Amino acid sequence: MNERTVPVLVPVPVDSPFDYLWTAVEDPVPGRLVEVPFGPRRLPGVVWDQPPERRASPGRLRAIHGLLDCPPLPPPLLRLIAWTARETLMPLGAVLRLALPVSVALEPQARKTGLVAAPGVAMEGLTAGRRRVIAVAREASEPLPAAELARRAGTSAGVVKALVAAGLLLPQPVPEPEVAAPDPTRPGPQLSSDQERAAATLRALVAERRAEPVVLAGVPGSGKTEVYFEAIAEALRRGRRVLVLLPEIALSAQWLERFAARFGARPAVWHSALSSAERRRSWRRIAEGQVTVVVGARSALFLPLRELGLIVVDEEHDPSFKQDEGTVYDARAGAIARAGFEGCPVVLASATPSLASHFHSGTVRAFPPPHPPWPRLVLPARHGAAVLPEIRLVDLRRERPPAHGFLAPPAREALTSTVAAGEQALVFLNRRGYAPLTLCRACGHRLRCPNCSAWLVQHRLRRRLLCHHCGWSRPEPDHCPLCGAVEVLVGCGPGVERVAEEVAGLLPNTRIFLATSDTVRTAADAETLVREVTERRIDVLVGTQILAKGHHFPALTLVVAVDADLGLSGGDLDACERSFQLLYQMAGRAGRGERPGRVLIQTYQPEHPVMQAVAAGDLDAFLANELAERAAAAMPPFGRLAALVVSGSDATRVRSEAQRLVRAASEPEGVRVLGPAPAPLAMLRGRYRERILVLAAPGIDLPSFLRDWLAGVRLSSAVRLQIDVDPRSFL
Repeated sequence: MNERTVPVLVPVPVDSPFDYLWTAVEDPVPGRLVEVPFGPRRLPGVVWDQPPERRASPGRLRAIHGLLDCPPLPPPLLRLIAWTARETLMPLGAVLRLALPVSVALEPQARKTGLVAAPGVAMEGLTAGRRRVIAVAREASEPLPAAELARRAGTSAGVVKALVAAGLLLPQPVPEPEVAAPDPTRPGPQLSSDQERAAATLRALVAERRAEPVVLAGVPGSGKTEVYFEAIAEALRRGRRVLVLLPEIALSAQWLERFAARFGARPAVWHSALSSAERRRSWRRIAEGQVTVVVGARSALFLPLRELGLIVVDEEHDPSFKQDEGTVYDARAGAIARAGFEGCPVVLASATPSLASHFHSGTVRAFPPPHPPWPRLVLPARHGAAVLPEIRLVDLRRERPPAHGFLAPPAREALTSTVAAGEQALVFLNRRGYAPLTLCRACGHRLRCPNCSAWLVQHRLRRRLLCHHCGWSRPEPDHCPLCGAVEVLVGCGPGVERVAEEVAGLLPNTRIFLATSDTVRTAADAETLVREVTERRIDVLVGTQILAKGHHFPALTLVVAVDADLGLSGGDLDACERSFQLLYQMAGRAGRGERPGRVLIQTYQPEHPVMQAVAAGDLDAFLANELAERAAAAMPPFGRLAALVVSGSDATRVRSEAQRLVRAASEPEGVRVLGPAPAPLAMLRGRYRERILVLAAPGIDLPSFLRDWLAGVRLSSAVRLQIDVDPRSFL
C-alpha cells in the first residue's frame, strides 16, 4: 500500500489543515471528504489543496479512518472557503463548517424497503387473510411497508410476517420519488421592450460565461424577477446550474409560486427553518448533482453546487445578507467572489441597489468607479398598466396625531376612505412589540435589560417585556420594581402592536393582520399571509420591514409609514442609505395593480434629504448627496472599514485591553485607527464592549494589515475580540 501525507481541513475553529497519513488506494484529490481522528473524536474532513502552516513529524502522523461515500467538494467552493477566511479573518475551519452543515449527509442514506409478492405465488391453500395480503401486494404500484400492507389488507402484522418467513413476500427497495426539474423550454410571459433588452444582455452574459457582476435595477413592480428568470432559463438550457440568494427565504412564498409558474417546478430550497431530515436530503441531492436550481438564504452560498452558470442576489441591498455573529461573512460579497471562481455572471437585483453597487456601476458621473464599471441594467417603469404611487410627506409638527395616538389626521382619513372603497392598506412601522420603553409614572424608573444597555420592549400579545438584543424576557410586572407602586407602569412610544390597536379602534369592523417576525416565522406562515391578502380576507396589514421584500398585492393601494424618522438616528454609517431603501421599497407596495396607489410618510424632518428624495422618487439626487458625504470622510465605498470589539465581564479590564491593542497598532500611510470608545451598545449579554474602528484607503489590503497587527498582540484570556471587516451594523 502506497502511504502518503496529505493535508486535511476539519470543520473546527483552526486556521490551517493538519497532516494525515493517506492509506487509501485512490489518489487524494482536493475536496475529497474523509473521516479523520481529531483528539479523542472522529470528524469529517476535506482534503485541502494547501499544506499546513506547521508540518507534523512522521512519527506523530495519524492515519485517516476512511473515505466518506460522498462526492468531493467542487474546487470553486474550496477557493470560496479560503477567500472568505482570508477576507474576514475567520478561522479557516470555521468557514469550512458553513459548507458542511449536516454531518449525517456525508454518508448515503439507507434505502427504504418494502414488500412485494413473490413471482408465481399460488393462492390455493392460503387463508383468506393471506390471500388478501398477496392481492394487495400485487396491485400496489410500488413495494409497501409491512404495516401499510397489513392495514390495506385488513389483517394483522403477524400474517404479513408469516408470509415473509414463508418466502411468499419478498423485500425490495422503494424507489426514490422523482423530483420534477425546472424546464427552461417553457415559454415565459410577454416582456416589455425594456425588459427584453435587459434579458437579452443577461442571456448573452450567461452564454459567454462572463465572470462579472451586473446590476439589475428598476422601480418596484418593473418586473426584475421575470428578467433574471430569462437568464436562469439560459443557464439551464446550457446544462449549467443556478444559485439564487434571497434575504429571507421563509418570506418568499410569492417568489416560489412565480418560479413554479415560469418553469413548471419548484427549485430546491435551503434555509435554517428546514428540518434536519430535509436539510440532509437537500444537501445530499445537491452534492450528487441531482439539483439544477437552488434558492436559499445567505448560507446557501456554501452549498456544493457544481458547474454554476449563474448566481442571483435578489434584494442585494438587504443588510440581512451579512452574518454578524458566529462566523462573520457577507453573502453578497461572497457571491461576487464565487461567481469569479466559477466563471459565471452574478446578477445583483434590487429596486434600490446598494450604494456600493451604484458606485461600482458608475451611476453618478461625479464619482467614477476605480475600475471598468459593472454593467447596469435599468427598468424605468412598472410593468403593464400599473403606475408609480403618489407620495406625500406628512409633517408631524403641523399635522399632529390625536392624544395617545400615532396616526396623523391625513393617515386616519386615508385609511378610512381606502377601506370604504374596498381596497387594502399597509401601515408600516419598523419596530416590533407594543412600546419600545416601559417606565414608572411615580418615580420615573425605566425598565432595562439586566444583560444589555437597552430598554425592555413591551410585547402585549405575549404579555412580556423583551430585550431585542439578547432575548432576555420577563412577564409584565404589576408594580414598579424600584418604588413598588402599583398600576403606574406605562408603555411609551409606538410599537407595531400599539399601532395595530389604534387602527382597530379607528376601523372597528376591519380585518387587520399584524405582520412581524413574531407572527410570520416560517415559509408556511408566509404562504398563508400571501394567500389571505390575495384572496381579500385582510383589509389592513400592519407590520414591519418584512412586508417590504418584494410582495405583490394588486388590491393594496395605500401605504402609511408611521415613524419614518426612526432609522435616521444612531450614528450608523448606513443609516441614511437604509432609511431611503426601506421607505422607497415600502412605498413600492402601493398601486401595483390596476388601481393607482398613494403613500403617506409621517415625519418630523420633511426637509431631510432622505425624505425629499423618497417623496420625489429622485434616486440620483440621493446618491449624489450620499456619495459626496462619503467621499469627504473617506468612508466606504471610498475606503474600507473594520470594526474590532473587545468585550468581557470586567469593564476596567476591557478598557485597558482595548487601549493596549490600539497602542500596538502601527498606522502606515492610508490607515487610521480610531478609538477605543464604548460601543453604542456598551453592554451586550452581560459583557462590556469597547469598539475600535480601522479606516483604510483604497489600495490598502485591510485584512493583511489587521492580520499583521493582531499577530503581535496577545490579549488577556478574560476578554474576547470580535472582528468585523466591512461592517453593516455599528452597534
